[in-house]
Amino acid sequence: MNVKQAEQMRKGAGFIAALDQSGGSTPKALRLYGVEQSAYGSEAEMFDLIHQMRARIIKSPAFTGDKVIGAILFEQTMDRDIDGTPTAQYLWEQRGVVPFLKIDKGLEAEADGVQLMKPMPGLDALLARAAGLGVFGTKERSVVGAANAKGIDAIVAQQFAVGAQVAAAGLMPILEPEVTISIPDKAEAEALLMAAILRQLEALPKGQQVMLKLTLPTVPNFYKPLVDHPAVMKVVALSGGYSRDEANRLLAQNTGIIASFSRALTEGLNAQQSDAAFNTVLAQAIDSIHAASVAG
Repeated sequence: MNVKQAEQMRKGAGFIAALDQSGGSTPKALRLYGVEQSAYGSEAEMFDLIHQMRARIIKSPAFTGDKVIGAILFEQTMDRDIDGTPTAQYLWEQRGVVPFLKIDKGLEAEADGVQLMKPMPGLDALLARAAGLGVFGTKERSVVGAANAKGIDAIVAQQFAVGAQVAAAGLMPILEPEVTISIPDKAEAEALLMAAILRQLEALPKGQQVMLKLTLPTVPNFYKPLVDHPAVMKVVALSGGYSRDEANRLLAQNTGIIASFSRALTEGLNAQQSDAAFNTVLAQAIDSIHAASVAG
């Protein structure tokens, strides 16, 4: 594990950009960016267009390690280049941004109030390839849709099992059991989730750490026991469908948690913008998310 990258994550004076929309969510991400489905005729063309968008973001003057300390990539983004340099390498060497890789393959159907991750065949090979390309860590997402103790225990056990596989490959896992923001029993689900995570953290081998990516909690600072836990390198928050302003407002109430926003980061960006306009909008987004991340 890269010592400088680990130090940047621990200090955490900034946020992690989530640039990891995959096959299912790419059309929506492009549409929000002003690129309709009529603009591409195949999946390959679609991924070319999303890579152009991501490269434009990464190369923007404001997108540096001063405020954006890490970025989560989709596998196809990792496998592509920016100006002839592999994306993960470009992020770290040219922008000072620590690269992560989204590794999950989507969600199973809901059972016991949760959606577990689908199987990940070939994960060891993918982790080895990521490590070879200079990736620091991974992110894997599953979803909590109800305050169901059995389901939440299963989702946390799966996250930590995958995290152990990631750690064995020399990478830092970001475990992401997302709680859906619209559920009526969100606070109860968060209480069950934190208890399950704490049990798993206590069982980790001595000296091993994970990162956690969690929905902004109903009660400010509810996740402080996780923020302070010695087995947690960093707790980051997803925007979860909140607008950027709302996500920033909620984030600022949670000491020690930094952002890992996706849609809230790219809000307002458009393919038709001039570079100057694009860079201005992105810089304002980065400034606001950075401010909320360091507010605590």
